[in-house]
Amino acid sequence: MSRPPTAAQRRVIEAADPVTGRLRGTEAQLAALVRRGLAFRHPRPPHEHFLTPAGHRIREAKPGQAVPEPNTPEPAADSGVFAARVGGEEAPPADGPARLREVHGAWQGLLELRRMTNPDGAVDRPCGWERTHLVRAAALALEAAGHRPAAGEAEGYRVRATPQPEAVAVYAPGAESLAACAATLERAGWQAGEYTEPRTRVRYLLASPRRV
Repeated sequence: MSRPPTAAQRRVIEAADPVTGRLRGTEAQLAALVRRGLAFRHPRPPHEHFLTPAGHRIREAKPGQAVPEPNTPEPAADSGVFAARVGGEEAPPADGPARLREVHGAWQGLLELRRMTNPDGAVDRPCGWERTHLVRAAALALEAAGHRPAAGEAEGYRVRATPQPEAVAVYAPGAESLAACAATLERAGWQAGEYTEPRTRVRYLLASPRRV
């Protein structure tokens, strides 16, 4: 574990915009957060600073809660930090209005991150964060569009990593559900094609973020 932020740095982190993660502080404070991997400086003018996923984890952590270092894997869904449902979780978050609000807020935040970090400000195309968090990004697009993830005996979508670079596999119960997932991902800026597993003959989507 790395040393915790200073009190001044913590105040800057806690005052960040809850959706976009935009920061306000002195140049020295912001530069220190960038060096620690808790913030990044936007390459386009006016070169504002935003929290990284690690910075968001510190902002959302409860007092006294240990927080992983910036280069460690992101926490699981039961850690208290929002995570899109990939389907098949052992302890999924409870359904209900609160979850709907969380998912909606996360999707709106992701669109803002696209606007801020894509060179042309496009929101119809995945950004760099999505390309490094493929499973979570694809799952968020599906959950935000109202698709049901698999849970226990209940059928639903499942998003899984693949050996292919920048590609995830999406499984869904039935051809109609699979086609609906493909349409959602394409609207969210992904390319999706249907394939069949050679051994099991199970149909699935191979989806990757669109670049142009």
